[in-house]
Amino acid sequence: MRTDDFWQLIDRARAGGGGAAGAVAARAVALLAEREAEDIVGYARHQRRVLAASYRADLWGAAYLINGGASDDGFESFRGWLMTQGREVFARAVADPDSLAELPRVRQAAVSGEEFEAERMLTVAEEAYRRATASELPAVPETPYPELGEFWDFDDVEEAHRRLPKLAALFAEPPEE
Repeated sequence: MRTDDFWQLIDRARAGGGGAAGAVAARAVALLAEREAEDIVGYARHQRRVLAASYRADLWGAAYLINGGASDDGFESFRGWLMTQGREVFARAVADPDSLAELPRVRQAAVSGEEFEAERMLTVAEEAYRRATASELPAVPETPYPELGEFWDFDDVEEAHRRLPKLAALFAEPPEE
């Protein structure tokens, strides 16, 4: 599966009505299950590459600010949610995590406390393969994650304001003067 095919499937799942991440994941499973088994395996391979490309300390910091914390699993689930937002939002967030502050739902979450996770998005290929073939997804080679980059204390308010000023303005206390 090519990059365009991967994101087009997610776009079709997003267009299926309602923007809730769980609904997008469910539609992605249904759409992918209609494809050949090799396409489903290709989706799984591509998803691993997308997750590896987004394994960055600055994006983890954004997830931490937005969700009020983010463990290893929480960061994976956050990136699952980020996939449900589509290719453009995903790519922009990987390049500039602070750009997430421009999303209306993220801005609203600063008031509502909504958290953004979509663990089910991480299992779309497995569910689709089971549905399509009545068997388990064959082993897909791991995509090595890159070095995380410069890790910083996400609870350090001043550092958050320095690294992610727009998100910190929404989700962190003002820095001490």
